[in-house]
Amino acid sequence: MSVSYNGLWKLLIDHNMKKMDLIERVGISSSTLAKMSKGEVVSLSILEKICEELDCDFGDLVSCRNTNVSKK
Repeated sequence: MSVSYNGLWKLLIDHNMKKMDLIERVGISSSTLAKMSKGEVVSLSILEKICEELDCDFGDLVSCRNTNVSKK
């Protein structure tokens, strides 16, 4: 399973925000944002803070893809 935060990056563009703006407004660390940039998992509490700031839902920020597709 891989995680994609493409929805978040698109929302930042829509809100005319940069990643550093998100760090300052939400109070997340740069290492958390780096994890997200690499498609790594972050806690739901972080996603909740971002959703509150951007007035959106979890599904608007993140999507999951199955990378272990078995061939039959």
